[in-house]
Amino acid sequence: MTAAIAVQGLSHRYGGVQAVDGIGFEIAAGEIFGLLGPNGAGKTTTLESILGLITPDNGRIEICGIDARADSRAVRARTGAVLQATGLQDKITPREALDLFATFYAAPLATNDLLARFGLVEKASATFDTLSGGQKQRLALALAFAGDPQVLVLDEPTAGLDPQIRREVQDHIQSMKDNGRAILLATHDMDEAARLCDRVAVIARGRIVATGAPRQLMAEHGGTLDDVILRLVKP
Repeated sequence: MTAAIAVQGLSHRYGGVQAVDGIGFEIAAGEIFGLLGPNGAGKTTTLESILGLITPDNGRIEICGIDARADSRAVRARTGAVLQATGLQDKITPREALDLFATFYAAPLATNDLLARFGLVEKASATFDTLSGGQKQRLALALAFAGDPQVLVLDEPTAGLDPQIRREVQDHIQSMKDNGRAILLATHDMDEAARLCDRVAVIARGRIVATGAPRQLMAEHGGTLDDVILRLVKP
């Protein structure tokens, strides 16, 4: 069976810094795969390469069997993303933003359905600058879902949220997985990784140093997932 996301030999250098050095992994449909590691380990460079935001020096990226570097348009139609910051104009409303994103896709999901699914009906006509942090993050997920994607790439989607809102966003992510989406999740929250991820890859200095289910890694290395990461990323 073709992997929903397949990365092979991904490498990228910024000047004299090797940000990513030969990274590879596969993610199946209906799987959440976590990228864990310290700041500067190469997580964001990996995500941006997969999304086509940067052009890696080497490597092959396939989304649903499509060469992402050769056919970026077809890949974008199958991919949704939540980055660390949602850059929307202050006075745009959730309804307007979702209507705008719908124009990017051949068969978008209905705006009203997305507003209901992500708990934004009452805020549909509120301006973006008046939304709470949790509401903005739910809107970011709704926008990522606008094209009914098969693949979702999430970069720290719950960072800075209070515990209740974080759990709500995590529940939405779990629901996306349950509906058969392949999800690539970069997070610093080890509790989140342990709760959501079927498998994780630990990245240090641009390379994957361990891959496995969170429970498997904790059993092999001992301690919590935080303990495992600290041991694996030591120079």
